[in-house]
Amino acid sequence: MTSFKEDTIAAISTPLGEGGIGIVRLSGPDSLSVADRIFRGKEGGKPSRMPTHSLHYGYIQSKGKPVDEVLLTVMRAPRTYTREDIVEINCHGGIVPLRKVLELTLKEGARLAAPGEFTRRAFLNGRIDLAQAEAVVEIIKAKTDLSLKVATSQLRGRLSMKVEDVRKKIRRLLVQVESVIDFSEDGVELFKEEDLRQEVEKIKIELDELLISADQGKILREGMKTVIGGKPNVGKSSLWNALLGEERAIVTPLPGTTRDALEETVNIRGFPLRLVDTAGIRKTRGRIERESVIRSRQSLEEADLTLVVLDGSEPLSGEDTDIREELKEKAALVVINKIDLSQRITLREVQKIWPGKRIVRVSAAQGLGLAGLKKAIAEIFWEGKVPSPETLLVIQARHKEALLRARKGLDAVATGLNRRLSPEFIVSDFRLVLNSLGEIGGETAPEEILEEIFSRFCIGK
Repeated sequence: MTSFKEDTIAAISTPLGEGGIGIVRLSGPDSLSVADRIFRGKEGGKPSRMPTHSLHYGYIQSKGKPVDEVLLTVMRAPRTYTREDIVEINCHGGIVPLRKVLELTLKEGARLAAPGEFTRRAFLNGRIDLAQAEAVVEIIKAKTDLSLKVATSQLRGRLSMKVEDVRKKIRRLLVQVESVIDFSEDGVELFKEEDLRQEVEKIKIELDELLISADQGKILREGMKTVIGGKPNVGKSSLWNALLGEERAIVTPLPGTTRDALEETVNIRGFPLRLVDTAGIRKTRGRIERESVIRSRQSLEEADLTLVVLDGSEPLSGEDTDIREELKEKAALVVINKIDLSQRITLREVQKIWPGKRIVRVSAAQGLGLAGLKKAIAEIFWEGKVPSPETLLVIQARHKEALLRARKGLDAVATGLNRRLSPEFIVSDFRLVLNSLGEIGGETAPEEILEEIFSRFCIGK
């Protein structure tokens, strides 16, 4: 394939379908000349002669006949998204005009862009690093305001700057160890091993802080899987509907109404909650009901958090406590439902069965206590510390894996120092750490990682 520095790409950069506007984007050395051949401005003149970052009204034409009335934007390198010449054609937002305009650009010498190719060019041309490129996808897929703010922070380069700061510290230590090798014959002591150990321990702490944020970042990105569990007819589906703010699950006074697990995502105080309503867990008779309970138990096993629902208007039963052993080591929040009715469960009884677990009271049917429930869920997730928009969170599994390898490499450095190994071994371990951290920003990322990352983008971005 022709080098990206030699060819010009084009794609529809807005979602297909009817809308007020749709954009066909070109990037590359021939973007302006392609526009010259298909655009006729109301004020005359060719796009190649128009000033950068200017907007022009006119028509896209084919064989002298107008195809669509458009606004054409000219942006000249290097002050563009890709650091190449870019032309954006703002068409009417229908699939027919967009495709016709795109076909004309391809006919005049552009080629169809691959998924993520515009952002990949921005990365390869040095405008953004790989972590920033990944943040573009996170912004597009953000489910909550907080998700968006964290992704925007990464796009601004906060994670990249932090990782690069750590790499600079490691390079300084690496230079000291390499100097020992270079000047070993002179018998000069260029650093103290104890000082080096202390610096390595400080860097370990910095990496540990990033790794601690990775679990929260993962849930912020993908959502915290929260399963509503309990025996039949305690109000699990009513609670699911109440948290969603709409009636999605069928609610009846008959036990066993819910058969399949239902899942929706809801915004709870800034982070996405993947809320799962399950069939009631009890001794079963029929084959279908037995399969429903098996699926419920599987959902409980996979949950990040379980909302154990109890019917406050009924005495506790063995079915209420059967679930306890399954959740002994997992995060759980006990929800006493139906507080609008006469209560037959005491707080002391529940605390005795679920020691150490947070307990909240609600009426899902009446909408009582939901604010307190949402607050309790958020506090469990954030451990009482809701992050500000400037909080640095690691949100990519790839970044976490690279940080873990770097952290393991620093352990190897510390072990080598303690065992007084030859400086060559220390240097080798330091270089592995640098290489692992370099993958986050893309400096040392292999081609297959680039291919995998940019394949996740849509065409046109």
